[in-house]
Amino acid sequence: MITNKMFDEINIGDHADIKRTITKNDIDMFGMLTGDMNPTHFSDEYANMLLERHKLVGHSMLAGSLISSLLGNQLPGPGTVYQSQHLEFHGAVELGDELTISVTTKDKFSKQGSVLFDCLVTNQRDETIITGTAKVKAPMRKPVDVGSPYQAMGIRLTESFNQLIQKVKDWDPIPTAVCHPCSKDALLGAIDAAKTALIDPVLVGPRSKIQTLADSLEVDISPYRLVETAHSHASAERAVALCRQGETQTLMKGSLHTDELMHEVAKRKTGLRTGSRISHIFILDIPTYPRPLFITDAAINIFPNLEEKIDILKNAIQLAHSLGNPEPKAAILSAVETVTSKIPATIEAAALCKMAQRGQIKGAIVDGPLAFDNAISKEAALIKGINSPVAGEADIFLVPDMESGNMLAKQLCYLAKADSAGLVLGAKVPIILTSRADSAEARLASCAVAVAFSYWSRPDLTHKKSVRL
Repeated sequence: MITNKMFDEINIGDHADIKRTITKNDIDMFGMLTGDMNPTHFSDEYANMLLERHKLVGHSMLAGSLISSLLGNQLPGPGTVYQSQHLEFHGAVELGDELTISVTTKDKFSKQGSVLFDCLVTNQRDETIITGTAKVKAPMRKPVDVGSPYQAMGIRLTESFNQLIQKVKDWDPIPTAVCHPCSKDALLGAIDAAKTALIDPVLVGPRSKIQTLADSLEVDISPYRLVETAHSHASAERAVALCRQGETQTLMKGSLHTDELMHEVAKRKTGLRTGSRISHIFILDIPTYPRPLFITDAAINIFPNLEEKIDILKNAIQLAHSLGNPEPKAAILSAVETVTSKIPATIEAAALCKMAQRGQIKGAIVDGPLAFDNAISKEAALIKGINSPVAGEADIFLVPDMESGNMLAKQLCYLAKADSAGLVLGAKVPIILTSRADSAEARLASCAVAVAFSYWSRPDLTHKKSVRL
């Protein structure tokens, strides 16, 4: 129900506030909408060069616009008309800041039906970012419920990861071996996750190299344990050993190549293997899709056979369960939706569906083969005469091979502006596996997913908690 407060319902001292975490997508969209393409808003290098800040800064008016959002949505609410605004800016808005925006009724003007509000924006460190006033004309009438005007919008805000981070950051941080954090993004990703209280990092790598990098970024790493190694291969070996010995409960990839880390993970005697096949899962929050989407496997198994796909699917189902989806819908993707011997993936899809039907694969609704359009669109499936409980509602995409999965996931990230996280399951501990090109935001989201899975899968953790992505 959409509601508001009319002029006579507003009292001096009435207060409202909202919280908003500033994401890279927020900054990009604001820049494109306003035309303010100052490079300090989009590049760490320019922010450091021109402002001497190691992290890019958001537009000041992006924070200011959130005052308008609060007035228009809550107090007074729909029907509010801006009349004037005075703002003073006291500090920078940095990527990842959690802003608290508040307004308090200061005065009322009966003749004009206007209300004056004190406005305040602070960050998660209680630093004042904006102060000022806003004068608005309060709504003259109450809205009548005629349904949501937003339902037909094709693009939604991607807030799933921010909401997940807010839920799990109050849990005990998970001890995490951070393997070879010798690049800016790798080190900042780990430190940001630590500052957000998601992980308790153990930095594994060459001490002098990590310290020099930290000094150049003006980051204090003294609160964190550092295990010194000579090079990236030794970092992988030592980080895996920390997990195997129980000193850490998750493993996080730094600036080394995936193959180098996974080679150590996969060793039979000294690695982290279990009876299950190890596989990677992309978790995507896509503006044009109504639910989080898991794509697997797009990073580890190049050409998985039927037996390997069983484990890959089971790993994804477990992850969905840990994120609050008790019965995810899994689409087994192929180029076509018909079973044909000319495309082996369609035969494997049919076998997986029969296995799920007979209880060999549990905890999910499985259907396939499905082409991409049938998996994401009920209309496309109906046009082709496909009656599927998964079509248009898929939570999991099991792809035919790594190439197709990797291209699909990255297309959604770069062309559809999806937010992403990445996790490897099937080993003794979850592995936070992100691309070297991934942003600090993606690394933070991956840490939050790993925390949620760790609490779900480890009954020995003090307080087992649950979330829904």
